[in-house]
Amino acid sequence: MEKYNTLLPSIVEVIGETPLVELSRLTKDLPGRILAKLEYLNPGFSKKDRIARQIIEDAEENGTLKPGQTVVELTSGNTGTGLSIVCGVKGYPFVAVMSRGNSEERARMMSALGAEVVLVDQCEGSKRGQVSGKDLECVELEARKIVKERGAFRADQFLLAGGVRAHLLHTGPEILKQSNGEFDAFCDFAGTGGSFAGCAEAFKKFKPSIKCYIVEPSGAAVLAGKPIKNPSHRIQGGGYSMNSLCYLKQEHIDGYLQVSDEEAMETTRRLAKEEGIFAGFSSGANTAAAIQLIRNHRNHGAGLTVAVLLNDSGLKYLSTDLWK
Repeated sequence: MEKYNTLLPSIVEVIGETPLVELSRLTKDLPGRILAKLEYLNPGFSKKDRIARQIIEDAEENGTLKPGQTVVELTSGNTGTGLSIVCGVKGYPFVAVMSRGNSEERARMMSALGAEVVLVDQCEGSKRGQVSGKDLECVELEARKIVKERGAFRADQFLLAGGVRAHLLHTGPEILKQSNGEFDAFCDFAGTGGSFAGCAEAFKKFKPSIKCYIVEPSGAAVLAGKPIKNPSHRIQGGGYSMNSLCYLKQEHIDGYLQVSDEEAMETTRRLAKEEGIFAGFSSGANTAAAIQLIRNHRNHGAGLTVAVLLNDSGLKYLSTDLWK
């Protein structure tokens, strides 16, 4: 890639232009293909580096972020890591507000990168490693409190347009260029909904026939209109029944797919053992959803080619039972 053939001024410029690879070993017995965008190869080991850069640079450009102003955001760890990197390089103090239910590696990494990490206790009955919507509501309240107390800029990944623009301007077009636009479907685990919204818009503009599917945890598929039966699922970073996914456009959603904790974990482990890709829960969820699509398409002519994002690194889950 061109950016690696030149001297870059900072680690911020390394964000993006991640490789696209075919998961040919996982699909060897399936009538289809999976193309995986290796987002865990970003500097902060996740796709959220992209939105961290976009949100901060948008705010610098429009003047809502002042020189030296403190930046605050709620995070399950990945957006916070990206913001730790971008804010550190650009000279903004950063406060990451996170539930104690998220894996401890993330808090340690953010601290190492210079962030102030505020850990919020989970609600009664919640389990470590299983962050519920109620847990996230407590984190949101603490984030708002800190913003008010410190006169901080809120890098709101749910509401600011940068959360979608990063993927509309970069991730989606990169996939189209790397694949020559030769894929039939895209499925993406919905956290903030930004990567789905941005990529789906880019794909639909290029070729309206590309089908785009939202992936959610089984028992917590609120976007699909299903009742919440498993609010404390294992797939960290999404499925929290947030009501502020305001950038999702119904005309870009061709369907919804659900993946169980067990499917996500098993597929994540298969990615490591069979493809040499050490990723996290939601990457397994995306890949499992792509496998579902391919299998369900078996009797409808030629096999599907499905594009997915592999969102973050398995290094962020070493304290969980994903790798036991």
